[in-house]
Amino acid sequence: MSTFRVATCVASVLLAVVVGGSALAAEGTPAPAGVYDMQERYVDAGGVLIYTVSFGRGAPLVILHGGPGASHDYFLPYLLPLARHNRLVFIDERGSGKSEKVEDASKYTVEAMAEDVEAVRKALGLGKINLLGHSYGGVVAQAYAFKYQGNLSHVVLCSTFHSTKALNEVFVRMKEKMPAELRARIDAMEAKGLYGHGRDYEKNRYTDEYMIAAWGEGYFPYLYQNRPDPNHDPVANGIMSWDLYREMWGSHGEFVVDGNLVSVEYADRLGTIKVPTLITVGDNDETDPSIARDMHARIPGSKLVILPKSGHMTFVDQPGMFNRAVDEFLNPPPK
Repeated sequence: MSTFRVATCVASVLLAVVVGGSALAAEGTPAPAGVYDMQERYVDAGGVLIYTVSFGRGAPLVILHGGPGASHDYFLPYLLPLARHNRLVFIDERGSGKSEKVEDASKYTVEAMAEDVEAVRKALGLGKINLLGHSYGGVVAQAYAFKYQGNLSHVVLCSTFHSTKALNEVFVRMKEKMPAELRARIDAMEAKGLYGHGRDYEKNRYTDEYMIAAWGEGYFPYLYQNRPDPNHDPVANGIMSWDLYREMWGSHGEFVVDGNLVSVEYADRLGTIKVPTLITVGDNDETDPSIARDMHARIPGSKLVILPKSGHMTFVDQPGMFNRAVDEFLNPPPK
C-alpha cells in the first residue's frame, strides 16, 4: 500500500542530534538542555539484525512503521515534537530500511516482527514501553499486545486495520469511486500481471505506469487532504522491500491483499487488550474510519480520535493535532 511507504524526509534533518552522543557533552554525561542525543543500534533478534534509532526524554515510545516494507524515515520530521516528553525508539522492521533482510521470504510475518519488537525491548533494557504503530505497523502493535501485554503501558494504533477482509472491502469501494478511465487502466494492467515486465532490472517490481496509476492517481486523495506533500512521487515510493511486500501484501495489485496478511483477522481478540489504547485515523483515510470505529468498539476503554481534513498521513495533514493527541494520551496533564 503506497500510503505505508511514503517517505518524505529523512533523519538527516535532526540538526541538533549527534549519532552516539552529544558533541557538546562528554561521554556518559547527560546532554545539556535543548540537546537531544541520538543513538543508533542494531539488535540481534533471533539471528536477524534490527536497526533502531532513539532520542528524546521520558518514557520509551517504540514506533513501528508501515508498508510492509517501508522504513521509519517517513515519520521524520513530523513526530519530532514528541521527543520533548518521550524517548522515541524507531525500529526498521526486518527486511525493511536498514534492518537485515532474510533469504527465506516466508519469515516475513506479523508474528516474527512482533517478536523482533520484544527482542529490541529486552536488548535495550526499555522495561515497560508505550507502543505506537502506523498503518501496517499498527497490525504488528496489535500482535505484540496480544502476546506481551504485560510489557506495555499504552498502545497507540494509527490509521491501521484489524481485519484484512474489512480492508479489502474498503479497497473495493475505493476502486468503485475512481473515474472510469482510471479504473479501466488499473484493471487492464492487473489483468496482464504486475511483475515480469520491462528490462531485467524492472521485472521484480511494479511498472512505473502502475505505480503512477495506483499509488499516485488512485491513492493520493486518501493519503493527504489538508497538506498534500508536494514531494510525493509514486515511482520513488517503489524504492522499498519488494520481496517482503510480495510475500505479505501479495502479487495481484494494490486493491486486494492476498499475501500472508490474510491471516490478520483480530476482531475476536481485540477485547483482550486491557492496556490504555488510543486509536487515530483521518476522516478521509485509506484505512477507512469505519475500521477504526469497529476497533474502538471492541477494545475496552479505548479512545478514538478522527482527525479532520486528513488522509492516511495524519501527522502530515494535521501535525499539531496528531502530536497533541498522542502526547496528552501518554503524558496526561495533572488534574
